[in-house]
Amino acid sequence: MPELDPPRLIRDAASLQALAEDLRGILRAGVDTESNSLHAYRERVCLIQISSPGRDYLIDPLAHPDLSPLKEFFEDPNVEKIFHAAEYDLLCLRRDFGFRVRGLFDTHAASRSLGSKECGLNALLAREFGISLDKPMQRANWGIRPLPERMLEYARLDTHYLPALRDCLAERIEAEGLEAELHDEFLRLEAIPDLEPTEPEGNPFWKLRGVYELPPPQRAILLSLHEWREQEARRMDRPPFHVLSGEAMIHLAQTAPATMKELAGSGIPERVAGRWGRVILQAVEQGRRRKPPVPNRNHHLDEAAQARLEAIRKWRKQRAEARGVESDVILCRDSMFRIARQAPRTIAALGDIPGVGPFRLGKYGEEILAVIHSTNA
Repeated sequence: MPELDPPRLIRDAASLQALAEDLRGILRAGVDTESNSLHAYRERVCLIQISSPGRDYLIDPLAHPDLSPLKEFFEDPNVEKIFHAAEYDLLCLRRDFGFRVRGLFDTHAASRSLGSKECGLNALLAREFGISLDKPMQRANWGIRPLPERMLEYARLDTHYLPALRDCLAERIEAEGLEAELHDEFLRLEAIPDLEPTEPEGNPFWKLRGVYELPPPQRAILLSLHEWREQEARRMDRPPFHVLSGEAMIHLAQTAPATMKELAGSGIPERVAGRWGRVILQAVEQGRRRKPPVPNRNHHLDEAAQARLEAIRKWRKQRAEARGVESDVILCRDSMFRIARQAPRTIAALGDIPGVGPFRLGKYGEEILAVIHSTNA
């Protein structure tokens, strides 16, 4: 690996303003973020990496949270921001700093559009440049300070080669005639932070794996355990799974231990039983006495919409297999659900659905309309 100049760490207002000036007038830059989602109850962006020609910047929003000088850079559609798997980063930048990123190029989306089987950044960098990233750093705690040199070096490499990778992929995209499709996809990704979700967030309790399979009395116990876990995780500022896994809560709801001996025999880790055993038993007992929760399924698809969804899902899969790409390269899941719900009858109405875009509308519009309305025949 060639020796690189040290990255520039941005931790105060003066250096941030200087960075904003440096970025003014550039045509493109590699961008990434690092968050502490595996180490905090409420995640936040802990580092932003920007690689412009000849320089790698590491911005520390924990040291200087006001990043408003970078608003112009992120929202200027004439400056290309090169991400890899941008969706999560775009959501985080909007949530924490209010930035609406424009001028996107996503190397992950480009690789998938080309039908690549291995689209992770590490795999692409190894294939194109012989570069290997420090993969364990992906799960590191980016909220610690000071950040070790190993983490800083990993962070800068996440963006340093993105412009070169973009050029490699863009050349193949042009050769395959996929520019219009990819432009559609970039516009779709840019719009995601502004969209209302197709499914309401609701209570995270109903997202626990296996919750719907439990009988009502066990579901009541699970709810009490879940409420306790959320309270404890919030107090500790740790992700809930650091307190107790979802699988463990399901097992406790099914076995309903009443004593420390029964709890010890339930397979719960010893450290968990030793630290929280008494309060876990209290939560189980509280669950025994409470009214079982009833799921609210009103947001689910009705029978007609479900038929449309299955028809369009089958069509999407056939189209993807014929081309040798993943299904959501043809049409993303969110757009598919919106189409199934709204059942547009005209090309214009279909074009109003987020994520369809001019390319997909022109290439697949008539097919999609025929597919979803064939279910009414």
